[in-house]
Amino acid sequence: MKQPDNLFEKNHFLSNNSLMFVNRFTEDFNVPYHAHDFIEYCYVAEGTGFHHIEQETFPIHKGQLYVIPIGVSHVFRPSTPGRSSKPPIVYNCLFDMQLATLLSGLQEQPIQEHLSSLGGNTSSYFSVFDRVGEIERIMIQLNKEMNTNAIGSQAMLHALLSQLIVTVYRLKYGDNGRGAAEEETTGFHQVIDYVEQNFHTTVTLDELSRISGWSARHLQRLFTQHTGQSFGSFLQNVRIQRSCEMLRSTTHKVSYIAEQVGYRSIDSFNEAFKKTVGLTPTAFRKSL
Repeated sequence: MKQPDNLFEKNHFLSNNSLMFVNRFTEDFNVPYHAHDFIEYCYVAEGTGFHHIEQETFPIHKGQLYVIPIGVSHVFRPSTPGRSSKPPIVYNCLFDMQLATLLSGLQEQPIQEHLSSLGGNTSSYFSVFDRVGEIERIMIQLNKEMNTNAIGSQAMLHALLSQLIVTVYRLKYGDNGRGAAEEETTGFHQVIDYVEQNFHTTVTLDELSRISGWSARHLQRLFTQHTGQSFGSFLQNVRIQRSCEMLRSTTHKVSYIAEQVGYRSIDSFNEAFKKTVGLTPTAFRKSL
């Protein structure tokens, strides 16, 4: 695992009273790649760009929420250094493990174990998609209470944080902690795994339909529900994500990388890459 150049410490961000901090931040190229000694929930409210987490790079868009456990390294970046793209605006909710332990005492055992894993280096980062805007509403209210500092704000902050934790947990694991429509959710995760393992081939909805037993139309609904994207957009983002990693970590020619991630035409690769990243593959490599 790549070691971060910076460790963001809770003493710099969190007050002794609330043990948490919330802000609304326009991401740029000034914040360094970093880890932190607190748990962080990051919600993408506007704009586009990339989220670099450990050794992976993810295209980001409105509605995504990332859960970053203690010790995990990450940073958000706009698509381009200039003003040609709209930078991502992210709500950040940070809280100390001491507060997580306090709140977990009010929750059922599965959520207690979930929070404990986020603070004990036993859980990986993950993301969920805010399909109905519920997370955004909580984040807006959290940010408002953080800046109001009115009577009862601390109690409101803790109550809203508890609501956020439960909402994200349900989106990740289902209402009962084991998965609403568990069989379908598990099956769709297997579809996602198949796409991520075979993105370099000609993956089609018809092929996924044969593998999963679901119709192409139902698969499209599942992709929208679970990822916030159509199947075509999801596949393209996976391919561009892998190509970014290869452009950053290898000296292979662009044409070779295009072929390795599933594009048979260098022109179609360049077009898709620029549409997603905002730069051509060559310009992206030079910017690194």
